[in-house]
Amino acid sequence: MTPGPDLVLRSRRAVLPGGERPAAVAVRDGKITEVTGYDDPPAGGERVELGDVALLPGLVDTHVHVNEPGRTHWEGFATATRAAAAGGITTLVDMPLNSLPPTVDPGALAAKRAAAAGQCHVDVAFWGGAVPGNLGRLRALHEAGVRGFKCFLSPSGVPEFPPLGGDGLRAALAEAAAFDGLVIVHAEDPALLAEPLGPTYPEFLASRPGEAERRAVETVVEAARGTGARAHILHVSAASCLEPLAAARRDGVRITAETCPHYLTLTAEEVRGPEFKCCPPIREGGNRDALWRGLADGVLSCVVSDHSPSTADLKVPDFAAAWGGVSSLQLGLPAVWTEAARRGHGLGDVVRWMAERPAALAGLTGKGAIAPGNDADLVAFDPDAEFTVRAADLHHRNPITPYHGRTLTGVVHTTWLRGEVAGDRPLGALL
Repeated sequence: MTPGPDLVLRSRRAVLPGGERPAAVAVRDGKITEVTGYDDPPAGGERVELGDVALLPGLVDTHVHVNEPGRTHWEGFATATRAAAAGGITTLVDMPLNSLPPTVDPGALAAKRAAAAGQCHVDVAFWGGAVPGNLGRLRALHEAGVRGFKCFLSPSGVPEFPPLGGDGLRAALAEAAAFDGLVIVHAEDPALLAEPLGPTYPEFLASRPGEAERRAVETVVEAARGTGARAHILHVSAASCLEPLAAARRDGVRITAETCPHYLTLTAEEVRGPEFKCCPPIREGGNRDALWRGLADGVLSCVVSDHSPSTADLKVPDFAAAWGGVSSLQLGLPAVWTEAARRGHGLGDVVRWMAERPAALAGLTGKGAIAPGNDADLVAFDPDAEFTVRAADLHHRNPITPYHGRTLTGVVHTTWLRGEVAGDRPLGALL
């Protein structure tokens, strides 16, 4: 006799691979065992009645700078993953830089895993890095378990993670292609970047033009075309990148791209202070509209946070001097939903952008969808409730965010990781 479930969740708005509908989701031993009709739940187990609160799969955020070890005063595994759980994220993938040492060899990966052990409130996977000093040795990192390799075409902001030139990019792609690895790229052309001419946001924005992104994307496209490798463009902020990306995909180039909540919800016209500074920058409202069209068309496949925090003393005094990074790990789902709903998108679209496709990008099987056999990573999300963001209420280490004072729609009530409520104690696994 097949044992019954130990948990059953019922929602009239369950977001499933086939669409949104009333459903009951049964869980046993951390896995989804069955998805039935709302009025036909399986017998047994603890019951959670959500009513009209939506049930989503746990989100997957493939772009998070945790910074531990080495810069743990900026962020750390305990605080970042607690914020993730509060924001409906059940799996994150940690970036290889801003920690010390950066994740550019198996020893550094082991150090990072040791630092993370026992601290994580959600599941954590890791990207490796591709830098001039480790080209030719990426396979060892791949075999040690990283999900792919991040590189920069322009300076990263930290000296221990230098950029690759065009030849280095092609070498990294060719090397990764030999084992079907993935190379993820911060794409800005350094020849088109400049130091800001002054302390204001318009001067900072002018120093990192959209053409720098487009030119770098074209470089990655041609390198991916020539090597046959898989490439992914990180944090697209410039809508001018959409045309070369769409053309490359029509040609069969193996390239994907993401954008971030701050590019979809904030505009240059409303920037107030250095807490809005990031690289590439938040651009004008018309550019934001075009990014939404690129997302709807599938040219942009994922929406992920690029949570890049720092201490408060690094976010002053002005746009020329401040650290470039947005802290938003806990707020991505309501921020994106607020704007998506206004534009006529549904919860199924948000789940596709923030759970299903990021899981596929990083090869995280069993994640990103409410389906039998998958991990029971689930989120109770009220899509109609509103709240006003207070930075002091957020769980990431340094209470800085451009969303402070902003009213957002959508509240995460509960996050489950493999069927257990996440956030109260460190239940996360290192993937």
